[in-house]
Amino acid sequence: MVERYVMSIDQGTTSTRCILFDHRGRLVSVAQREHQQFFPKPGWVEHDALEIWRNLRRIVPEALSGTGDGVLAEAVSALGIANQRETTVLWDRRTGIPLNRAIVWQDTRTAPLVEDLRSDPGDAFFLERCGLAPSTYFSAPRIRWLFDHVPGLEQRAANGDVLFGTMESWLIWNLTGGTAGGRHITDVTNASRTMLMNMGTLEWDEELLRFFGIPHAILPEIRSSAEWYGDDRSVLPGRPITAALGDQQAALFGQTCFSPGEAKCTYGTGSFLLLNTGTDVVRSSNGLLTTVAYKIDEQPAVYALEGPIAVTGALVQWFRDRLELINSAPGIETLARTVEDNGGCYIVPAFSGLFAPRWRSDARGVIVGLTSYITKGHLARAALESTGWQTKEVVDAMNADSSLTLRELKVDGGMTSDNLLMQILADVLDVPVVRPMAAETVSLGAAYAAGLAAGYWADLEVLRGNWHRAAQWLPDMDPTRRASEYENWQRAVERSLGWIRRPNGS
Repeated sequence: MVERYVMSIDQGTTSTRCILFDHRGRLVSVAQREHQQFFPKPGWVEHDALEIWRNLRRIVPEALSGTGDGVLAEAVSALGIANQRETTVLWDRRTGIPLNRAIVWQDTRTAPLVEDLRSDPGDAFFLERCGLAPSTYFSAPRIRWLFDHVPGLEQRAANGDVLFGTMESWLIWNLTGGTAGGRHITDVTNASRTMLMNMGTLEWDEELLRFFGIPHAILPEIRSSAEWYGDDRSVLPGRPITAALGDQQAALFGQTCFSPGEAKCTYGTGSFLLLNTGTDVVRSSNGLLTTVAYKIDEQPAVYALEGPIAVTGALVQWFRDRLELINSAPGIETLARTVEDNGGCYIVPAFSGLFAPRWRSDARGVIVGLTSYITKGHLARAALESTGWQTKEVVDAMNADSSLTLRELKVDGGMTSDNLLMQILADVLDVPVVRPMAAETVSLGAAYAAGLAAGYWADLEVLRGNWHRAAQWLPDMDPTRRASEYENWQRAVERSLGWIRRPNGS
């Protein structure tokens, strides 16, 4: 009998990966290519969508051939996609050529527009409809910005000549034929990050479309996260495309957080903590995002509270590349272990503002508590602790917003190889922190969803059976010290706020 696999495409912020998984959720083969990052102005971050599409076409055959004996396309039962969320691309319906570089989720050019939206009509107007308060993070302000700054684009969109999508929509359209009948599709998890989808109906909200001046014709059809979208006509001809999820929802799925109260946090350049809230839409009053976790075919949607943290691993990269205090990212742990504590020093890495739960684009990074006693070891420890305290702020907000008190945190991402950081997390959160055997949880989640839709896996319980613990850290911090250190961290954050002023001085 021929071995069969599920293929996952992880279209990330810095690279695109193609991974084959077997029935036990084990990685069989992987291929990866990085794409260029464009920074045309301060705060602007862009990608070339055509380069990403070309990279995908190259890595799929590389992954098939990377198994040793090689895998035929016919052995792939289904294809699933996980993608960087909120990144916005507009392209010509007839030529398939992007009309601009993709504006990346990290981009902050829409900050003035967002500040205006928060004043008028105000956060409540948006929270009621899409579950999101205005932020530079989301797609709708970017579309509006492009309409306002690219001559003729708004009229072309009104004429039906333009298509919008986040990266999974762009890839699915190209995979299923492009200009020759490509399917213009998104899933509920990605649609929930645009500020344009009604969180109750899971459809595009007509009032929000009118408010932003976005014609319905440019929008993809909203579908479930796991169902048949169409057959591939490019890299795996005839193979079904059966899943799409935003990368952080895919990680939640890959960590098998299928029950209310289960949570995961992915620690990378930034970090993203998601708490499964079940089929209930929990609207945050504490600075979190209400988002769709996943929707399997015709089953009810499952929702989540999310707390994005802008800078975690990026702070370690700053230590390495800008300050040159370490030679490699793992060196931050070695340096931090040269001291017993932070020496009274705290770092707030608000390099381009703060995300959840504060959402302050006017904040900038600060280091406080400096004395002549402080060494680079103390700075390294403060850097790691900043990730812990930022996570605690999000967890406290989640506990306040829901009745689902966090009991355990599943973790993944590159930073989880830092054992000191994992112990810091357990200490400040006062819950066990658990790392799974499978490291590629984003890709695995997309594969799981695709395999479920294609019948490769029978149900969620089979997927739970694939999850295995690799390591666990238990809390070991005196509660009095935890409270004192947390208070100091919050005082440090207050000193980071209000640094950036708008041109009018406000």
